[in-house]
Amino acid sequence: MAFHPALALLEFDSVAAGIVAGDAMVKRAPITALHTGTVQPGHYLVLVAGEVGDVEEAVAAGTGASGDAMLDLVLLPDIHPAVVEALRGARREGRAEALGIIETVSVASIIEAADAGVKGASVDLLEMHLADGLGGRGYLLFGGPISDVEAAVEIGSERVHPGNLVRRAVISQLHDEMRANLEHHPRFGPSVGREGGGGATG
Repeated sequence: MAFHPALALLEFDSVAAGIVAGDAMVKRAPITALHTGTVQPGHYLVLVAGEVGDVEEAVAAGTGASGDAMLDLVLLPDIHPAVVEALRGARREGRAEALGIIETVSVASIIEAADAGVKGASVDLLEMHLADGLGGRGYLLFGGPISDVEAAVEIGSERVHPGNLVRRAVISQLHDEMRANLEHHPRFGPSVGREGGGGATG
């Protein structure tokens, strides 16, 4: 997924409705990227990117074609490059002063929170996890000086509909053992199974 001026993601509770919406979107406007597919728990995602006006037209077509099956929507006319990288699966490691966490019930909401946070404060978007293995939820990790991380978490959370925010947190001076677990793998099974892992210290 290359960088584009605008990006939108529509999240549906029906595979059929998502496919219908995606087809309507790509037929309505000359978007430059279309990515679709299923995620847990039986949701369907449609992501489009391109020029702002074209993406807006595509979103209008998708919402009109999907009826009441759309769960959430995010439209970012000037998406931050760090969010695009995180969507690609990029992860950043670092020993930042503080760690910020935002957790949401949907993929669209966590993308919006990530974009708002990195635009509103001097933080790194360390990673973002979407839906699969999370029961459809999303979460992100910010890193940086504690005042900036607190600001990013506040700004990002404010962009999430109250009903879609699960929890937010800021941790100062994350313990090295916890940091190692986070950096190794987000899933519990691989964390337990890695050689030499699992023991807490001091």
